[in-house]
Amino acid sequence: MKKELLTFTFFLFTASFVFAQSKITGIVKRTDGSAIARATVAIRGTKTAVSADDNGAFTIETKQQPPFYLQISAVGFKPQDFQILQIQEAPIDLVLVENALLDQIVVTSRRRVEVVQDVPIPISVVGGSQIDQAGAFNVNRVKEIIPSVQLYSSNPRNTGINIRGIGSPFGLTNDGLDPGVGFYVDGVYYARPAAATLDFLDIDRIEVLRGPQGTLFGKNTSAGAINITTRKASFTPEATFETSYGNYGYIQAKASVSGPLSKKIAARLSFSGTQRNGLVDNIRTGRATNDINNLGGRAQLLYKPTDDIALTLAGDITDQKPDGYAQVVAGVVPTKRAAYRQFNNIIADLNYKLPSLNAFDRVIDHDTPWRSGNQLGGASLNADFKIGHGTLTSTTAWRYWNWDPSNDRDFTGLPVLAKSQNPAKHKSWSQEVRYAGQLTEKLSGVIGLFYIDQKVDITGTEESGSAQARFAKSTTGNNANTPGTTNDQLWATPGLLEGYGIYTDASIKSQSAAAFASIDLEVFKGFHILPGARINYDNKDVYYNRAARGGLDIANSNYSAAVKSELQKIKNLVYSSQQYDASADEKNFTYSITAAYKPGKRINAFATYSTSFKPVGVNVAGLPSVVGGTTADLSLAVIKPENTKHYEIGVKTTPLNNLILNLNYHNSDIKNYQTNVQSPELGVNRGYIANADKVNVKGLEFDGNFRASQNFSVYGAAAYTDAKYVKFTNAPLPLEETGLTVNGQQVAFKDISGGRLPGISKWAGSLGGEFSIVAKYINKDTRFFIAADGFFRSKFSSSPSPSGYLNIGGYSILNARAGFRAIKGISAYIWSRNLLNKNYFEQLLPAGGNAGQYAAVLGDQRTFGVTLRYAL
Repeated sequence: MKKELLTFTFFLFTASFVFAQSKITGIVKRTDGSAIARATVAIRGTKTAVSADDNGAFTIETKQQPPFYLQISAVGFKPQDFQILQIQEAPIDLVLVENALLDQIVVTSRRRVEVVQDVPIPISVVGGSQIDQAGAFNVNRVKEIIPSVQLYSSNPRNTGINIRGIGSPFGLTNDGLDPGVGFYVDGVYYARPAAATLDFLDIDRIEVLRGPQGTLFGKNTSAGAINITTRKASFTPEATFETSYGNYGYIQAKASVSGPLSKKIAARLSFSGTQRNGLVDNIRTGRATNDINNLGGRAQLLYKPTDDIALTLAGDITDQKPDGYAQVVAGVVPTKRAAYRQFNNIIADLNYKLPSLNAFDRVIDHDTPWRSGNQLGGASLNADFKIGHGTLTSTTAWRYWNWDPSNDRDFTGLPVLAKSQNPAKHKSWSQEVRYAGQLTEKLSGVIGLFYIDQKVDITGTEESGSAQARFAKSTTGNNANTPGTTNDQLWATPGLLEGYGIYTDASIKSQSAAAFASIDLEVFKGFHILPGARINYDNKDVYYNRAARGGLDIANSNYSAAVKSELQKIKNLVYSSQQYDASADEKNFTYSITAAYKPGKRINAFATYSTSFKPVGVNVAGLPSVVGGTTADLSLAVIKPENTKHYEIGVKTTPLNNLILNLNYHNSDIKNYQTNVQSPELGVNRGYIANADKVNVKGLEFDGNFRASQNFSVYGAAAYTDAKYVKFTNAPLPLEETGLTVNGQQVAFKDISGGRLPGISKWAGSLGGEFSIVAKYINKDTRFFIAADGFFRSKFSSSPSPSGYLNIGGYSILNARAGFRAIKGISAYIWSRNLLNKNYFEQLLPAGGNAGQYAAVLGDQRTFGVTLRYAL
């Protein structure tokens, strides 16, 4: 009995001794070794938490046995979990990385976790905290931070994302072309550019890779990639609730909740809703247009049976129903057409006057409603298996996009085009399998397979109103075939064109498959060779059927046979039926080779040579007629793939622990550049796509980041881009040359070799900074901050062919925000975009029919608001 009692007493003593040792002390530090005041230290999965003192020191007691995790967080730093394997008496040092230290930013662009400064690719990163504090944020804001990115959007469908000026043709979107900039969210390829208009929700970071990336990503990316990573489901309960209010009736609500459902399953639910009144007044309807009406949600389920396996099932849905995107008449160009076909003479005959000659009055009188219904979403299953020294990843995804528009493409209050719309439905599914990791001490890389199957169905309508006859009139004077009846009288025939239009049924089916690989071999200390290769197959089938009908029923009218014949000729001049089928397939092999030298942690120099391509295209907006005839020119149904030869030299440097300076030079020679053509030739009602023989794009890029002190940091970026058509002989005429004739023959094309590519500024730059201090009197984990960022771009052309009128002047935009933020609890700040209320154009667009008027996509005027956030 005594022996048992002694044993029991010893057990109690030992247990109490262990319990007494369940106390952890430590210091929270920066990467430079200085202390972080008032950091929060918590034990993951419990409510136990303490705050470090002004010297970063903390003591926390725990009843848990190791192993467990300490969660460390502080405003302005990346939250970090540290695993505790044993309780020790000596204080431990826990180091957090500041958000402002770009050299410590982790990216996954090469399909493995790396520090951005170590990657021999020009990459720009926008962090989630910067996105959260900027008010409404989508890809359109990325171009204001990363000057090498261009985005143009006259509506969600007609949206193009370019990097270094290449990627998508400038102007109207044609569904028969693939984008040259890959858009990825959590490894899932988003095939349609409409995704660029989404409100960002639960974004952790945005990585922008510049230059061809076909050896790293599933879908070929000939110009670069935007790689978006969202916040993941967490086994630690967390929740954030946010609401914003601003001028023009701006209201936005966001919420995100995450936590465990069991020991092995975690979930995350996120929601976003945004509303804003219109920024352009329609005096005809008495209401503002170009409003915002967005709803979006995202759900994730994470299943983690072991540390080596993670399965993520995700789904998202977005529903946008704005009254927009209306364009405002910005000017009138005198064309080469006869006087009676000039815009000002046409509207004078119709007793019409524009509501304003100044686009920045933001006034319209459009008679056709603007509608931009944009629904998209999908589901994906991402599986990660740690095998050996790498990770095997499978990404399966299904996505859809429904586009339901209504546009006033004549941009006036006259009933010229009563309808102009191309509803489309897109569905795709894709599968990617890849293996990536550090295979040996000196060898790392990625190898993968990718497949995507897509289908687009289009049901377009373009229908004339009562004023179309005057705008479309192309013959005048006496008519030789109808004595006593002039062409003017024939065009003015009551009801001739009213309700007459083209009704399109079209579809594209496409498949793309690829095998890709890239390796990183350290040949000797600090010197790496990085070869990569890609084999790709693309197949596309297009069906196009355009029927012209409506208007005056000529056959059953009481006109003479001769008059009927002439009336039918007039209708055929305005719209004609067309039908064709076409198919194309293409096999491509491309490669890249990079040499990188990193003699120490402060310098990483690299040089790259790569070949790339943009897949074969098919026209799905109608074809011009064969010269001298009325049948479609089927030779333009299939568009050759782009072929790119690219080289790049760059250096990433960290001269000081708090300073980053990066510089690179790039050059791309593109053969068979895919571009838009809008010819004034009769019978061509919309733009079509064609190949320019050769294009060259070259330039310099700089980016830097400087943390002057613990309270102040600044960043900047600049880009010089020289982009020219080396050879383009069949380019469209600029608006002012519409109607040009030579020796009595209408001219349809122009040689613009040597001209600048549209949409590209020679100079663009961004600059931003933030000052913050600890707010001890509000909350132990709160900082006051004030921040500003600016964006500049020089003038650029807004016409596929250089024009003397469709040029947009350079402009600068200033954004600002100020307030206080906390890791947990309440954060609040005010923000403003375009603080100085700069008037500027984003895009200039000729009206349908090329009568001489052109309209503008206006940049938003000054907006401001306040955001309140609460985090649990």
